[in-house]
Amino acid sequence: MIKITEHPLNPENITATVYDDNAGGVSVFIGTVRSSTRDKKVIRLEFETYLNMAIKEIEKIIEEAKQKWPILHMTIHHRIGKLTIGEIAVVIAVSSSHRKEAFAACQYAIDTLKQTVPIWKKEIFEDGEEWVSAHP
Repeated sequence: MIKITEHPLNPENITATVYDDNAGGVSVFIGTVRSSTRDKKVIRLEFETYLNMAIKEIEKIIEEAKQKWPILHMTIHHRIGKLTIGEIAVVIAVSSSHRKEAFAACQYAIDTLKQTVPIWKKEIFEDGEEWVSAHP
């Protein structure tokens, strides 16, 4: 399951979508907006996306993860729009028969998402703003 939304993410509900009686482990990554980066105070983040391409790229990530590890289910949800400190920007949940594969697939998903998915992040600071994470 893939979702890109302006609405708040609920990690418990998202994680519940990957539960499976055959799963021995579920790994979850929750990315949040932190209060500072590179010694600058962050006011908020703003995320923009090329939606159709982002969904296609996330579909690829899920398919590649399924080829690399024997995972049962994977879901990736990402926020767009304006997010304040402490808000959840991304949730990735993976279930597998064994924890090692769930952990590996979850890390692969977030690392690859940050490298390939066209979601752009603007950091708003007390003294300015800066675009980061510009993907192809």
